[in-house]
Amino acid sequence: MTTTNTPTTNAQTTIPLDPLPQPVGSTSRFLNREIAWLEFNRRVLHEAIDERTPLLERAAFLAIFTSNLDEYVQKRVGALKRQIQLDIAARTPDGLTPQEQLAAIREAVIPMLHAQAECYAKLVRPALADQGVHLLTWDQLTADERRCATAYFEKNLFPVLTPLAVDPGHPFPFMSNLSRSLGVMLRPQGEGSGRRVADNERQRALGDQAGLEFARVKIPSILPGWIRLETSDGNNERFIRLDQVIWHHLHRLFEGMEIIEVEPFRITRNADVERDEEDAEDLLDLIEQELRDRRFASVVRLEVDDDPCLPMNQFLIEEMGLQEDDVYQMPAELDYTDLWAIHGINRPDLKHEPWTPIVPPRLADNEADIFSVIRAGDVFVHHPYESFNASVERFIRSAASDPRVMAIKATLYRTSEDSTFIPELIKAAERGKQVVCLVELKARFDEERNVQLAQRLEKAGVHVVYGLVGYKTHTKTTLVVRNEPEGMRSYAHIGTGNYHSKTANLYTDLGLLTCRPELTQELVELFHFLTGRSAKSTFHHLLVAPINMRNRFEQMIDREIEHTAAWKRRGADPDDPARPRIVAKMNSLEDKKLCNRLYKASQAGVRVELNVRGFCCLRPGVPGLSENISVYSVIGRFLEHSRIYYFHNHPLNHSEQFTDNPYPGEFYIGSADWMYRNLNNRVECITPIHDHHARQRLAFILETARNDYRQAWDMHPDGSYIQRRPDKARPELAEGTHKTLMKLYRSEADTLRPATHERLILRQAPSH
Repeated sequence: MTTTNTPTTNAQTTIPLDPLPQPVGSTSRFLNREIAWLEFNRRVLHEAIDERTPLLERAAFLAIFTSNLDEYVQKRVGALKRQIQLDIAARTPDGLTPQEQLAAIREAVIPMLHAQAECYAKLVRPALADQGVHLLTWDQLTADERRCATAYFEKNLFPVLTPLAVDPGHPFPFMSNLSRSLGVMLRPQGEGSGRRVADNERQRALGDQAGLEFARVKIPSILPGWIRLETSDGNNERFIRLDQVIWHHLHRLFEGMEIIEVEPFRITRNADVERDEEDAEDLLDLIEQELRDRRFASVVRLEVDDDPCLPMNQFLIEEMGLQEDDVYQMPAELDYTDLWAIHGINRPDLKHEPWTPIVPPRLADNEADIFSVIRAGDVFVHHPYESFNASVERFIRSAASDPRVMAIKATLYRTSEDSTFIPELIKAAERGKQVVCLVELKARFDEERNVQLAQRLEKAGVHVVYGLVGYKTHTKTTLVVRNEPEGMRSYAHIGTGNYHSKTANLYTDLGLLTCRPELTQELVELFHFLTGRSAKSTFHHLLVAPINMRNRFEQMIDREIEHTAAWKRRGADPDDPARPRIVAKMNSLEDKKLCNRLYKASQAGVRVELNVRGFCCLRPGVPGLSENISVYSVIGRFLEHSRIYYFHNHPLNHSEQFTDNPYPGEFYIGSADWMYRNLNNRVECITPIHDHHARQRLAFILETARNDYRQAWDMHPDGSYIQRRPDKARPELAEGTHKTLMKLYRSEADTLRPATHERLILRQAPSH
């Protein structure tokens, strides 16, 4: 981080952001899921407030906070509203009704929206200006800049905009989800000024509503939300908001009308649309119909500015069927996601240090046969520190082109448009290989893309399966069957993340490339379960949901409880290295049964360490219930997405020191969190890790996060989180998980480079 990333004296240096209180009525055993998720998004927002975060990254975190909240409102608030509509009064594990949860959500969200607005207006925006990046209002433009903005409007906006009036001949217009609009109050008297009227003038004008008309102007989402002005140069970047340009040229859209009031607003629609898979004859048709239904789903949120026109607000509320509590006043911006465009400017001094993923050492020789490498031992990869393209995508490319490969089977939950997976699978099918692809059509907000992807694959001759009725296929697995001199051999990739080349550079994920027969044979059976009518009910090595995963996790927790007997016979020393221990890293923890199991383990004396990036419904540190459970969360430049599960499993009757290996037990990685939906309603796959190097690396990952005093937040029994602060005596702990791991992988690459260069020279040398 350079010194230029720190705001100067023109900017305020901090914004108070208090932890969110759990709603009154919560029981002592479980935390409310909705508030727990909002508490996670509060930690995301803190990254924007934290002056240690590079300046343009702070702008990005403002955008991330908004996009997170948008998705939450569409799914979670939408689901609660549908429960109320259907008169479902079921209480959550913490004892709240849907109505009480909606009230608690609103109470929690409003202070965060104010903190976000203060962060933008008092911290980020002034600090950007100090660095020559100016986010301007119309009043701040020079005369030349206003002429530039007017020229932009006439050329790019005036032909595109479609003002829609509401009157007896024009019904209330359809508004798409997350669209921004300008609501305009008009009357046919003289020529409007195109500005918002003064307060006293507004009161006089709106005192008599007779003769006023409403019109809506949609802000085009296909154009950038911030327009770069021609006066920008190498030292100063000057931007004006798109909606500001439209606002100040409304008189061009409403010739001969007087503009009385202008109100910016934004709507959010419900994404929780009812689906009946059991009676559907074709899952593809069902999902396509759901996408059409979602487009016209009910509005669940209306966002307006902090000085709203009350008559216009009331008109919008009535037309959209909303309640007053569905309206949120936004103190600064309606939509911060446009800040991604600002984040994209060429100012590396205001961003994180660039990171290029390292080629995994085992795969450094690009000309080596990847299948030979895997036969020599498992290949363990860690993204984005190690290259997704040089490992997982190389595996697929090699399988598609290798004449010995007979079949390729893959599950796709989310993928990117530029991913090599799709063209390589198509090439493999065109070369006569048996290619099967399970495309999950029900991946939330990626349904339309996955429908198009499935149709494209089918047209190319790939056997496409749309998933299982009643389940989402969330597992991240690929199987390659190769005809070798010894006979058919299967190779597999089992991972924690999607086959998505973009998120592979932004999310931390793990993957295993293996040809261990005990794993690949069970993966063959898993694909038979997915594509056919296999009623496979036993897996001895893989943990597969919804078949055996829940039971296996419960058995492993119970096993640690049983091992406490020997630990207690040794004196129950809390620092005994052989003490029963569970360490788990995941995105979210909510499953009630597993939470109760972990409470039981804590009461028995098992040490439980939970690294939960997102929301956690378990209460740690409660005397008599969970005093042996600790929960922490790591938030930073990469989104923590990998799932790791460790069980100590050492039933020793004597003390044993593990100075060389503090993690001698069992490691597992895979696609599932400890949530009810993952264990019961999804197809998931988790694999044991046997390779010694991989186990060492997993132990290092867990220990690095455990000792993080830069990015880690400790969870308290009341559900609040407090960010750790570095110890001045140990500055190395202040680097954080992500920087520590980047340094590790860069160091390994530097060590490897001379040996790789030597091998290339030997390969290129002429034979004698």
